[in-house]
Amino acid sequence: MEYLVMLPGPTNVPNRVMNAMLAPVINHRSDDFRTLYKSIVEKTQKVFQTSNDIVLLTTSGTGAVEASVVNLIKKGDKAVIPVNGEFSTRLADLIDSWGGQAIRINAPPGENPPYDKFEEAFENHKDIKALYAVYNETSTGTTIRYMDKLGQLASRKGAYFIADAVSILGGDELPVDKWNVDICVTASQKALAAPPGVSPLSVSKRAKKYMQENPPPTQYLNLKRYFKYYEEHFETPFTPALPLYYAFREALDMVLEEGMENRIRRHRVCAEAFYAGLSSLGLTPFAKPDARSNMIIAVNYLHGMDDKKFRGLLSSEFKVLIAGGFGDLKGKVFRIGSLGEVGRYHVMRTISSIASAMNMLGIKTNPEATSIAMDRLKALG
Repeated sequence: MEYLVMLPGPTNVPNRVMNAMLAPVINHRSDDFRTLYKSIVEKTQKVFQTSNDIVLLTTSGTGAVEASVVNLIKKGDKAVIPVNGEFSTRLADLIDSWGGQAIRINAPPGENPPYDKFEEAFENHKDIKALYAVYNETSTGTTIRYMDKLGQLASRKGAYFIADAVSILGGDELPVDKWNVDICVTASQKALAAPPGVSPLSVSKRAKKYMQENPPPTQYLNLKRYFKYYEEHFETPFTPALPLYYAFREALDMVLEEGMENRIRRHRVCAEAFYAGLSSLGLTPFAKPDARSNMIIAVNYLHGMDDKKFRGLLSSEFKVLIAGGFGDLKGKVFRIGSLGEVGRYHVMRTISSIASAMNMLGIKTNPEATSIAMDRLKALG
């Protein structure tokens, strides 16, 4: 039996996408590559729902997030950012370390700050340059459900709006142009169900103009170089990871074939099945109801449940891989990645395995848990 990868990322990758990497390596300064690159850019624009420029970085999602900071933030620039978990904290720290001033709107992990706190921040600081937001906080299974309002606010105040959508784009709503997102960042290995290593960004016209006129003192993450090479040659300035490009193109094809509306619905239904099935086992979600993610299911451990033993049993006995908690949440929660290729099989096998592992640890469980989850999955049709 193969491992079932139910991590927050990387996720299970369809065989069709993996097989795409068997294509021969080509010259990245050739017409063949230019055709490949243009195709990926056009498909990425459709998935992002944008007409903005697309930059493909051969990095992890962290590299693309860093690019969104180093190309926009200068010394002394103020940037508002909600902070409610590990990745939003890292982003705020990155802004500070680059010489900017992160205006943190804090909320307890598992919750989102009230929207009016952002209005207050712009009232109290008249010179805010940017509003950054981690759309889906992977460390706590928390999603901001007012991203559209943040985009409207930033646009109204003349600030740039940057969405860290690393673990959510391709699985939940994110119409980049409609929501006034100036820079949107994601990564291949999450909801797009491709191997890790490709991180696309969309960049609005005004953000692009700023970057071209104010390039950062960097080489690899200098987006001005990427704009120039694409416009003049349909190439990347540095050698791309060609096999990953082939895989990413195939993954984009699968997203577009399914259709964004259907894909988002599938992720929502699977998340609802997870929450219902796990709740019937006596487990409670970590995030508050109005902030719960459809991508990352973060769950509180019951008293006496040992993280290492529990996840070890899932791995060794059932070949199911899930993640533990970060930082202060280590040993207190476990996290399931319900994203990418997720469907009936993934949900049912995971819940069944969790119930069995709990029984092996001496914890009585509801034998109807899988039936409850299956009932929710009927909505998939």
